[in-house]
Amino acid sequence: MANPVIAPVIVKNGKRLTSIDMLRGLVIVIMALDHVRDMLGAPSVRPMEWADADASLFFTRWITHLCAPTFVLLAGTSAFLYGASGRTNGDISRFLLTRGIWLVFVELTLVGFGWNFNLGSSYAPVLQVIWVLGVSMITLAGLIWLPRSLIAFIAIAMIAGHNLLDGIQPASEQASIVWRLLHVRGLLTIGGTPLVYVIYPLIPWIGVMALGYVIGPYFVGSRHRRPRNLVLTGLAMTVTFVLLRYWNIYGDANLWQVQGSTEATIVDFLNATKYPPSLLFLLMTLGPAIMLLGLFERRAGALGDALVTIGRVPFFFYVAHLYVIHLIALVLGLFQGIPISQTAVVFVFYPQDFGVSLPLVYGFWICVVLAFYPACRWFAGVKARRRDWWLSYL
Repeated sequence: MANPVIAPVIVKNGKRLTSIDMLRGLVIVIMALDHVRDMLGAPSVRPMEWADADASLFFTRWITHLCAPTFVLLAGTSAFLYGASGRTNGDISRFLLTRGIWLVFVELTLVGFGWNFNLGSSYAPVLQVIWVLGVSMITLAGLIWLPRSLIAFIAIAMIAGHNLLDGIQPASEQASIVWRLLHVRGLLTIGGTPLVYVIYPLIPWIGVMALGYVIGPYFVGSRHRRPRNLVLTGLAMTVTFVLLRYWNIYGDANLWQVQGSTEATIVDFLNATKYPPSLLFLLMTLGPAIMLLGLFERRAGALGDALVTIGRVPFFFYVAHLYVIHLIALVLGLFQGIPISQTAVVFVFYPQDFGVSLPLVYGFWICVVLAFYPACRWFAGVKARRRDWWLSYL
C-alpha cells in the first residue's frame, strides 16, 4: 500500500498515471523555495506587506501559495484512486484513518522539531499543512461512506461558504478553542496557557480534500479529452477568481483597491487571504494547479521525469529538507556572528540582523533541490522495489 499524500499508486492500463506525481513534484520544489526564504531570508521583511517588500519578494512568496491547496486536493484524488482498483470503502476508510493519525503525530513531533530545533518551556506546536492533511484524511475516512453527490455538496459548501462565517466571534473560551481549530488562525490557549498555534484552520481544507476525492473518477478511464478539459476547468476557475476579485463581490474579507502605482495595485489585487484560505484564494491557486495537471498529462523530457521522481516521495523530501535548511540557518548565523541559541528557534524569532538577500535565497534553494534529487531518486527506487508495510508511511 502507498499513502495518498506520500506516493500514490495511480494506475492506468497497468501503468502509473504520472501527471499527479509530476504536479506534486513541482509544488514540492516550489514549497522548498518558500521554506528557504522563511529560514534564510531577512526576518524583518514581510513579503505580503507592500510597505515592507518589493514586487520580487512578493511574487516569490505569492507563487508558493500554489503548494498547500494542490497538496490537499491531490491527496483526496489519490485516496479515490487508491480505492478504484477494487478495494472496499472499509479498506479506504482504514487507509485514510491510519495515515491521517500518523500525519498528525508527525506534525507534532518530527516536523515541529524541524522548524524549532528547540523544545524548551516556551515551545508550542504549530499546526500547519501536515496537520491539516492528517485531520482532513481522518474526516474523509468518514465522508466516503456518503453518496458522492453529498460529498460534493459538503465540499463546495465548505469552500464557497466558509467566508460567511468570518464575522463569528465565540463568547466562551471553550467555544473559542473549537472555533480556532475550525476557522480562525491564532494561538490556542486554555486558562492563559498556550497549547498550539493554529496556522491552518480545518473547515476549508477538509472541503478541498473532499473535492479532490469527488473529482477522482475523472482520472479513471480514457484520457483522450482529459487534458483539454482539465485546462478549461482550471481556466474557468481562474477567470471566476478575476471577476469576483475585480468587483469585490464576495469570497475574501481583504478587499483590494487602486494603489499609488500599477505595480502596487496588482500586488493588492493578488493578495488574497490564505489563513484560512478564502474562496478567492482557492480559486486563484487551484485554477492554475488544475490547468497544470492537464498540461502534465502530455509531459515529456528530463525535467518532467525529475519532477515525477520527487513527486513520488514528497513526505521524505518535506521532512528532510526542513532539517537541512534549518541546519544551514544555524551555520549561516554563526558566520554572521549570531549564536546558535538565537537561530535554534522558529524563524519568526530570528534576530533582525540575520539573513541573506533574495538572490542568495534563490541560490540556496537551487542548491537544496539539486542536493536532494539523488536521495529522492534512490528512495523512490526503494519504494518501487519493496513492499514493506512501513514504507507506506514515509
